[in-house]
Amino acid sequence: MTATEQRFREFKMPDVGEGLTEAEILKWYVQPGDTVTDGQVICEVETAKAAVELPCPYDGVVQAVHFDEGVTVDVGTSIIVVDTNPGAGPAEAPAAQAAPAAEAEEEAEPQGRQAVLVGYGAAPSSTKRRARKAQPGASSEPAAAAVQAELNGHAGAAVPSAPAPAAPSLPTAERPLAKPPVRKLAKDLGIDLATVTPTGPDGVITREDVHAAASATAPAAEAPAPAPAAAVATGGSEAVRARETRIPIKGVRKATAQAMVNSAFTAPHVTEFITVDVTRTMKLVQELKQDPDMAGLRVNPLLLVAKALLVAIKRNPEINAAWDEENQEIVRKDYVNLGIAAATPRGLIVPNIKDAEAKTLPQLAAALGELVATAREGKTAPGDMAGGTVTITNVGVFGVDTGTPILNPGESAILAFGAVKLQPWVHKGKVKPRQVTTLALSFDHRLVDGELGSKVLADIAAILEHPKRLITWA
Repeated sequence: MTATEQRFREFKMPDVGEGLTEAEILKWYVQPGDTVTDGQVICEVETAKAAVELPCPYDGVVQAVHFDEGVTVDVGTSIIVVDTNPGAGPAEAPAAQAAPAAEAEEEAEPQGRQAVLVGYGAAPSSTKRRARKAQPGASSEPAAAAVQAELNGHAGAAVPSAPAPAAPSLPTAERPLAKPPVRKLAKDLGIDLATVTPTGPDGVITREDVHAAASATAPAAEAPAPAPAAAVATGGSEAVRARETRIPIKGVRKATAQAMVNSAFTAPHVTEFITVDVTRTMKLVQELKQDPDMAGLRVNPLLLVAKALLVAIKRNPEINAAWDEENQEIVRKDYVNLGIAAATPRGLIVPNIKDAEAKTLPQLAAALGELVATAREGKTAPGDMAGGTVTITNVGVFGVDTGTPILNPGESAILAFGAVKLQPWVHKGKVKPRQVTTLALSFDHRLVDGELGSKVLADIAAILEHPKRLITWA
């Protein structure tokens, strides 16, 4: 490291989650000329999972900020330069650089995962891939930088135009990187992997890439050439564009969309419904609100629905599992990380309560309250959204009777809790007004048979109809 590099320290965008590749800069808390200290928060970024504040690892004065707010930056790219010895007089700070340079790829890679400021870096890949050229910086190959920025969805500042270099020819013998199940899928669909653009880590072709290639080739072979009027349908008319608002797909919305498409077209969903009298449960909710042991805690119907689901899982543990496509295994889990779908200004997120099955009712209430409050503030950490095993979505808060929820990727079941409404109901041989709700359970039919899914849903309904079963079945 040169004397200049020792003085002007670059802070690069860290991987604040588990293998994330980019993050959007939401807000800068410092500007050039500001004094910063080690550990001081310098900016807030949004990843595909959450909004996270980044602390500065250096003491000094901010020399340069390389990106504006609202720009998406690749992990490993320098975002700020700090002068750690401002009293030494003027000196030229290093230009912004995009990491990882080609020379760095030739160096020996460190073993294991490397600690970063927030979370941990991505695990080193065991998959070998062809060497890549360095990602161009602001002062070199501007045309290539513009292309890369466009591919990553970075709506950044304009890049000076320059003649684009000719694309290097790839060796024809290079074998595309893909896992065996993906290769089989491509073979079944008649897709040449050499023509597929990879989006997975380390350039690996995923199942979604193959499906995208298949859907792209099918219309080209079957559909007739589009008529000139198609330009109007795509918003070609200036009058139509003036009445439209285009919102970039990024951050949580982008991650949610990818996850839902992957889940919907990978796991065969089955949804079952049941309508149940929850009058006794609603009475218990009111009683618990007056209980000294629940003082200061948020007590609502969702709490008892969550507890009912946990008891049903204990009685039917096979539902708490995941399908491992790569290893062709069913992974049964002896713990329950209970996810709660939460609508936030940034989109849908599903944080989960770790080891929920081991919590008492007051502990579960406290965990639910903290989870909801953190989600509303947009401060949910990436780790809080990882490792879920089963999810509840409370559509009833919107007055909706129920729905057909899509599984959270990696999980085998999701329960939709509908609105509780006063309805006529036959109770003890007479029609009376009772508080009634509808539950819906979606499950992965690859590993959950109809019998198992029905037993779980029936158990949840039985508990909510007679909540004393929370004690007798626990």
